[in-house]
Amino acid sequence: MPNQRLLPRRPHLHRPHINVHNVLHALDTAHHATADFAKKNFVLVIAATLALISCFIVRPDSQYIDYFDFKTLTCLFCTLAVICALKNIRFFTITAKKIVKCAGNTRTLALALVYITFIGSMFLANDMALLTFLPLGYISLSATGKEKHMAPIFIFQNIAANLGGMLTPFGNPQNLYIYTKFNIPTMEFMGIMVFPFILSIILFTLCCFFIPRESLELTSNDEEHTDPKRAIFYLVLFAIAILTVFRVVPYYICLPLVFFAVFFTDKKALLKVDYPLLLTFVCFFLLAGNVSRIGAVNDFFASLLNESTLLTAIGSCQIISNVPSAILLSEFTTNYKELLLGVNIGGVGTLISSLASLITFREYTSHVKGKTLSYIGLFSAFNFGFLLILTGFAFLII
Repeated sequence: MPNQRLLPRRPHLHRPHINVHNVLHALDTAHHATADFAKKNFVLVIAATLALISCFIVRPDSQYIDYFDFKTLTCLFCTLAVICALKNIRFFTITAKKIVKCAGNTRTLALALVYITFIGSMFLANDMALLTFLPLGYISLSATGKEKHMAPIFIFQNIAANLGGMLTPFGNPQNLYIYTKFNIPTMEFMGIMVFPFILSIILFTLCCFFIPRESLELTSNDEEHTDPKRAIFYLVLFAIAILTVFRVVPYYICLPLVFFAVFFTDKKALLKVDYPLLLTFVCFFLLAGNVSRIGAVNDFFASLLNESTLLTAIGSCQIISNVPSAILLSEFTTNYKELLLGVNIGGVGTLISSLASLITFREYTSHVKGKTLSYIGLFSAFNFGFLLILTGFAFLII
């Protein structure tokens, strides 16, 4: 046999077997997860889309860092983290059951929840009042089997938080900004807002009478207990977050203090923080900052403000929310009285007229499925009713 040069045998390559069914299943799961996230966080999706578009118009530069209110973001995160920790030790459940026992009927419960949110917004700021007391409303209603009243009560709590915060410089984020920017004397500030404030109390008190008087009975009378030491510890952390709002504690001290305190006592609480809400705030700050640098938009707002600062502020709130409106419009007017009235009254109206309304919407939809459209309809009816009445009243006093 002739000599033949033996060629080396090629090794057999084992190609991984691709299971098409598994790939399609994974893609389908990812699609449903994405759709579900977008449905639950549609305001975040819209805000992120608009913010991204604005970044193509105003290219990123060193001024971007000035857009973000890190103090607001810090206070929001710290409050969310502490509230999640308090939920985990059933603090709100126990407190809600005590309120139910004192209330006696659904109308009295509604008044109690609305007024505690209203008073809280005067001292804690509207966003934090809702973060604190909306869970109380949910637990109170679910513990008595009265979930059917959740939508109107949540809406009344939302209105009370937005309008209750108008009286004090720290009650709403936009108040703090305008109060500081224009150096408004405290008594003058409260004098501007006191009459709309009183009218708001009358209106939302009357709204509570839409809730029928139904007796309340706890579905479970089991006694529940919490860890008093841990509850006190978390309440102290909450107080530190509030002191940060009042500029007593710097936000760069509050953030690591609260984060590590919760991390070492209840890591799960940090996982439950509403991070999409924080991202929504970030997107709004980015959008407002970029919009304020677009020349054509600036000229447009300047011409509108010359016609009516009050109506321009109210209208702007319905489109880009009250905090961005306050930041944006303050660059083009010195009429802080009408601007202040406008961005506070404008906090009622559309779902995005106030960032606090997003908190209420997210809290409601996280507990109630399949009733989003009916909630938005009821929300719009009451909010636009308040908006029309308060706008007409504002024209009488300016």
